Amino acid sequence: MEKISNTVLENKIFSARMVLAFVFILILTSVLILRIYNLQIVNHEYYSEEALGNQMRSVPVVPARGKILDRNGKILATNQLSYRLTLTPEKVKNTAKMLLSLKKIGLINDDDIKQFKKNKRHYKKFHNIPLKHKLSEIQVAEFLVSNQFIGVDIEPYFHRVYPNDASSVHVVGYVSRMNKQDKIFYDKQNYLGTSFVGKTGIERQYETLLHGTSGKKQIERNVSGRVVDTKIIESAIAGQDLYLSIDLDLQKKAETLLSGKRGSIVAVDVKSGEVLALVSTPMYNPNWFVNGISHANYKSLQTSKDIPQLNRSIQGLYPPGSTIKPMVALAGLEEGVITNKSKTFCPGYYKLPNVKRKFNDWKRTGHGYADVKSSIAQSCDVFFYDLANKMGIEMLHDNLDFFNFGRKTGIDIPGEKGGLMPSKAWKKINRNEPWYRGETLIAGIGQGFMTSSPLQLAVATAALANKGQLFSPKLLKNIQTSNQTIKEVSKNPSVQIPIKNIKNWEDVIEGMRRTIYAPKGTARRLNKGLTYTLAGKTGTAQVFGLDAEEEYIAEKLDERLRDHALFTGFAPVDNPEIAIAVIVENAGSGSSKAAPLARKVLDVYFNKQAQTTH
Repeated sequence: MEKISNTVLENKIFSARMVLAFVFILILTSVLILRIYNLQIVNHEYYSEEALGNQMRSVPVVPARGKILDRNGKILATNQLSYRLTLTPEKVKNTAKMLLSLKKIGLINDDDIKQFKKNKRHYKKFHNIPLKHKLSEIQVAEFLVSNQFIGVDIEPYFHRVYPNDASSVHVVGYVSRMNKQDKIFYDKQNYLGTSFVGKTGIERQYETLLHGTSGKKQIERNVSGRVVDTKIIESAIAGQDLYLSIDLDLQKKAETLLSGKRGSIVAVDVKSGEVLALVSTPMYNPNWFVNGISHANYKSLQTSKDIPQLNRSIQGLYPPGSTIKPMVALAGLEEGVITNKSKTFCPGYYKLPNVKRKFNDWKRTGHGYADVKSSIAQSCDVFFYDLANKMGIEMLHDNLDFFNFGRKTGIDIPGEKGGLMPSKAWKKINRNEPWYRGETLIAGIGQGFMTSSPLQLAVATAALANKGQLFSPKLLKNIQTSNQTIKEVSKNPSVQIPIKNIKNWEDVIEGMRRTIYAPKGTARRLNKGLTYTLAGKTGTAQVFGLDAEEEYIAEKLDERLRDHALFTGFAPVDNPEIAIAVIVENAGSGSSKAAPLARKVLDVYFNKQAQTTH
């Protein structure tokens, strides 16, 4: 049976569908018109700028880093024009594929790719991210001739160079790639395009002076991402050049003398507190670090028993040994415990009443009767055991405290350690033990708990030489701004050590003069052919303790258990200009191993003085 169609109902349904379709089309058209209105009228300015931004970009201009020079203008750190490969992620369709292509043609390696991925997080998509630094001229030429890599460019930059290689590394320090901590620490805006920052030494201490102020440039690219125009909006301000107080000739001489040894030589200007030489050996090459150190070089530094990265001049803490005796003698005189007429009999050992142990003198046959001057000149231990016993540790501590022992000097490079000047309170707090009288005796000859850095010894010796002016040593001498103006850094701060009787200071200095010139002076070998007058003090610091009846025979000991050799001194005696401290680790006798090195450094200083006055 045939179905009868309902025409009225069908027409109704069709009409309803037509209305619905019309409403839907109307809504869609309205949304489209609104969107076009929004894009073309309301946000016209914003999207115009965005479109222009695809063509024009504002990028940072990295300032040229300031140079580091010695006091005479000899270059310690400078910049060299170099070229680097960069990649702009925004312009590269497939970064992984691009990196692989660049690796295939030998422009980059796996380490470069690894470093790039690490760096990428810290840049925006439109930045030129460094891919490889210090390209060779051949690599640059090959890339420019066959450049098929859109979004990969070569750009010039200034590469940090240390022309003296390892020389002065512990003073100057080095720059290396910025890490996460650096990016948090330094001003984000100013360091936007910066890849390298100072990590140690002067490079680290004065990073913000050396860095300068970033500029801005606008770059225009075509549709394929090629740069077609560059315009400087804001010029970068170059970092400042820093002149140090270091004398490179003195520095290099000291480094040569310590070659193959572990040790330190520090020379300071007695009248200003300026540091003339600050040497620590062994050394390492700072140029290794600039572009990221190789695995082989890094391993050689990390596994070396000699710890080349340790700056022994400010971080090496050693018992000062007999170099402390002039300051101990001065304390005894100033406190009235002894006079310059006081004598002590030295049979070759010292004994405390009711104590079994013998405290041996370095000279087993003894020195006979010794006064202040001869005990300094001949380094008589017994005289100082007796003096320390009479003074007690607290009086000894308070008087050596005047010379800044146990505290940092405040030198302007990172990492300085303060050494240790013991007291009863220190031992109670740190060891939870009482202080014993025998410990006072060995403190009187610079052994036991007492430690000092070579810089501290040089500064204290300078204060003795100039009769009480204790300087805070500084390395930065002058600053040269980008407009070539040289301005002097403020004078080194100093404090005056209290003086009760200047004659006491003169007696101690006379004892140090006799060390060099008296027939029994421990450094009498130095006076041969001297063209200037010299006062000094030899020292030998035990690396481990010996029992009273044991005898020290260096040949039988492991080299690293042998005594350290020390020497401190200043010249000329009557009008001192330079003070020096020398320490040679595990070398044995201060008179034979450390004193001759000091003489050779001082010879260079006075030869230079003679040449400039003629």
